[in-house]
Amino acid sequence: MMLSRKQLVFLLAGMLMIFSPVWAYAHVKWFTHVAPVKEPIEHILSPLFMGIALLVALVLAVLTQLLPKLMHLPLAKRLDEALAGYRKWSRYILKYGTALALLVQILSGTVFAPEFRVTHTGEMLWVWITIAVLVIPHHAATKVAAALLLALFLYVTSQAGLFHMLDYGFYLAIIWVLFIGKTRLEEWGFPTLYLGTGLSLCWVAVEKWVYPFMTVDIIQTHHVPTFGFPPDMFIVLAAYIEFVVGYLLVVGILNRLLAVVVTILFILTTTIFGYTEVVGHLMIHIILLIFIIEGVSFYYPPIAMHKTRLDQMVFVFLNFIFVLATFLLLYYRFAS
Repeated sequence: MMLSRKQLVFLLAGMLMIFSPVWAYAHVKWFTHVAPVKEPIEHILSPLFMGIALLVALVLAVLTQLLPKLMHLPLAKRLDEALAGYRKWSRYILKYGTALALLVQILSGTVFAPEFRVTHTGEMLWVWITIAVLVIPHHAATKVAAALLLALFLYVTSQAGLFHMLDYGFYLAIIWVLFIGKTRLEEWGFPTLYLGTGLSLCWVAVEKWVYPFMTVDIIQTHHVPTFGFPPDMFIVLAAYIEFVVGYLLVVGILNRLLAVVVTILFILTTTIFGYTEVVGHLMIHIILLIFIIEGVSFYYPPIAMHKTRLDQMVFVFLNFIFVLATFLLLYYRFAS
């Protein structure tokens, strides 16, 4: 029995949700106190790891040819038209959503992530001032708030270290979007947000490969379902899912559908990890909401530089392998 095109769209979305381990998007450092121990690089580059890398690269290459056809479906067109009416609110969502995320964080005694405790009054006061300035409905106040947020990010970086803060590089993209609003550079804001969020997801995914013992401890402590996979295989698969999501956001593929799926998965992880998950991922939820609204309306993805189908497929295949290798080697080189 042949499926209609509409049914194929729903099937694709359903498969993304069913076969994506819910836990893939949980941040390892938030939920374990096990000391980080690097896995030997020869163990990371196992036949399983390299086999999945080649399979994912091939699937992504084929996906570039399927997606344009999906986007011409009547359902996809109607959805795009419906969401287009909300694009004028995207910057307000980011501005006030950032204020809300900071508020939730400071009320829990943290800033940027659950692992960064606010330890003195001056830092707490700085966060409250940043929130207060963010909610002022004027673009000049938004720029001041962006500067305050940048100073706060640099301070936390000086305490936690640059390598650690790379997990949260998307905050620099948020700061950039807030700062260039109402300027000639404004159109570069959301593409930077896509890039920053995608790169952050890729970077965090590599952590699961380099420090698998931390991940195993989370699985055992929180009774995380592995869907029948051995823990070591499950970790590799979960990290690949997170890495692929980040990569697709960077190259401009499947952004709106990905944002919906990842948002649902983040909500589901809350049932396992509770309030800590809410505090840590609220800002990401806000960014994903913007991605759902915006789609790729403003984004000129790198794949668009190649005109023929074969060129696009070869580009995505080789580029994924290159990006994967670069992230893994950089992370492994500077990981403690």
